[in-house]
Amino acid sequence: MDALLERLRAGLPAEALITDPDVTASYAHDMASFCDAGDPAVVVLPRTVEEVQHVMRTATALRVPVVPQGARTGLSGAANASDGCIVLSLVRMDRILEISPVDRIAVVEPGVVNAALSRAVNEHGLYYPPDPSSWETCTIGGNIGTASGGLCCVKYGVTAEYVLGLEVVLADGRLLNTGRRTAKGVAGYDLTRLFVGSEGSLGIVVKAVLALRPRPPQQLVLAAEFPSAATACDAVCRIMERGHTPSLLELMDRTTVRAVNPMASMGLPGTTEALLLCAFDTPDPAADLAAVGELCTEAGATEVVPADDAAESELLLQARRLALPALETVSSATMIDDVCVPRSRLGAMIEGTAAVAEKFGLTIGLCAHAGDGNTHPVVCFDHTDADESRRARESFDEIMALGLELGGTITGEHGVGVLKKEWLARELGEVGLELQRGIKAAFDPLGLLNPGKLF
Repeated sequence: MDALLERLRAGLPAEALITDPDVTASYAHDMASFCDAGDPAVVVLPRTVEEVQHVMRTATALRVPVVPQGARTGLSGAANASDGCIVLSLVRMDRILEISPVDRIAVVEPGVVNAALSRAVNEHGLYYPPDPSSWETCTIGGNIGTASGGLCCVKYGVTAEYVLGLEVVLADGRLLNTGRRTAKGVAGYDLTRLFVGSEGSLGIVVKAVLALRPRPPQQLVLAAEFPSAATACDAVCRIMERGHTPSLLELMDRTTVRAVNPMASMGLPGTTEALLLCAFDTPDPAADLAAVGELCTEAGATEVVPADDAAESELLLQARRLALPALETVSSATMIDDVCVPRSRLGAMIEGTAAVAEKFGLTIGLCAHAGDGNTHPVVCFDHTDADESRRARESFDEIMALGLELGGTITGEHGVGVLKKEWLARELGEVGLELQRGIKAAFDPLGLLNPGKLF
């Protein structure tokens, strides 16, 4: 410990180091349940690339593990500390270095908050689409590490589709530049895409070149009430089959609607079994909403309410944003899954999740980015009750098994971290796992970067 601190201090300002165990303990974990976390030896908060390089050279020399962190809003334990590690928090590297309206790119440091970047590029008539639910606090570095998604993915895609290039500090302190600033480029292997979703296990992202889009028109939202989840999912299939491209297509099941209804003062009838929210940011969103409203009615919607303006649209979207806070009032703890299935199997996923809830005697609410099949089953349980906690974890596993059975994936946007290591191995298979471990060994032969995550 003394040797580690001495070497770190030689290349870092005093304010970059935190050694008080009461403070370092607060950096030990992210927001995931059921994920072990260790006691870090020290927390480092660098401001420059050179300081990150010094940390990695020191870690390599002394064989000390390093756990990179952003805002720790993750839900898989990917940012959890290991015993005796250096926690490398990148939140102070928070500069927007460049915004280019001509090239339609932004160059940012990893600690830039998603919402701050979005507002900054909006001033230039531009748009950075990825919008995780925690966008007001989560960082771009964390978004890259977990390949984050958000509400707009149905039209605009996920973080990986907007990362053009990276500057990465490798495990031994060398600096690697990947990708490009240009609109096109196919030189060599796509190392940029490899780092996106790697959860800090291959290198430390210290700069990112991000693609931007022109800012779209203000979206309008439609809310449709359904007598069953099956009819709501039928509407989703009809909307996508007819070639519509909504900017948002979100679904809440009965349990979630009942939790949100009083909190959002929506006044939904007790017969509402599912609520579908659809938005368009096209030049004529009202016409698009009218067409989608007809499809919802054909599928069995009992009520279809299109918003007249942006203010009314925002009120409707507030219900979706309240889904997790509302479910958190049901019990003392929650586990949030993010199983993604083909759109055509969304109804089976919702039905199967309801069966899991009944089997384990638990409340499980489900909201979904319905347009891309990404479901978020939220398991509600009493964390002080050992038996209920056990049932919560077992139900979580059954939901992941269901997702794979339906041709889906164990994680659409939250990552693997600690929580889903066993399930990653099942999804990848023996050959896939062997190759991924080989990639990890090529970048990090000593296994110092975020050990115990993914594999």
